[in-house]
Amino acid sequence: MIRVQTLRVARDQFGNPVVVLSDPETGMELPIWIGEAEANAIKWELEGEQLPRPMTHDLLRNILLELGIELVRVEINDLRDNTYYATLVLRWNGRYHAIDCRPSDGIALAVRMNAPVYVDEEVAKSAGHFPRPSRREIERFLRLIKDVELPES
Repeated sequence: MIRVQTLRVARDQFGNPVVVLSDPETGMELPIWIGEAEANAIKWELEGEQLPRPMTHDLLRNILLELGIELVRVEINDLRDNTYYATLVLRWNGRYHAIDCRPSDGIALAVRMNAPVYVDEEVAKSAGHFPRPSRREIERFLRLIKDVELPES
């Protein structure tokens, strides 16, 4: 399993919401297409938006906290027929419980509870990608290597 960060919520070329997860070690990005409500739930939490009433994922967080249930981690563990599968790993009364969930719900809950999100290595290999560097990053790199003096042999 690879620990990832929730990088951003974006839109694809057709306007569909996508949550982008990122491996900070390698720069790999994993886009997951999600629903509008889940996109807003994740985006608002990442941006620190305070809503007047609890949304669904806030309610679930509040229930878990009130009952003393810890969200240990979210695991995105499979990709079949263009559908991602995930599991909430919970700890309650010293016992672990694995609960099937949609990745978008797991991520929305994880960002609220500061819980880590992991992606199966095979899922990352098959669906992850490495973004191309921007023109600015390439120019910065070229300036950097231009200024490096190599030792004479």
